[in-house]
Amino acid sequence: MAANAGELRHRVTIQSYVKAGRDDDGYELPSGWIFYKKAWAKITPLSTKDLLSAQAADSEITARMKVRYSTGLDIDTTMRVVWKGRLYAIDSQGLDDSDSGLEYTTFTLSGGIEQFKD
Repeated sequence: MAANAGELRHRVTIQSYVKAGRDDDGYELPSGWIFYKKAWAKITPLSTKDLLSAQAADSEITARMKVRYSTGLDIDTTMRVVWKGRLYAIDSQGLDDSDSGLEYTTFTLSGGIEQFKD
């Protein structure tokens, strides 16, 4: 089943972490989170039942993010998502849809500021 465009109504920012280093001219670059891309997504908080199951399994997953499939989509678990001023760590590699595998990708997210590097 294709991802309905109206379903992907949340505008999220995906950030990647850059370690300190030097640029081509030898100037020092600071470490920190930088903009990677914006995407339309569907953010779904876990239901109470799923949240309790996740906590029982010592998982910190709090939500799922569904984005339209793209061959150039190289989002990974070293990145984070900013949505409505909240920070979410990406906890899983993308899981493609079960029909064709070419319609949408779902990621699991966890919250908690302590998970992010500064």
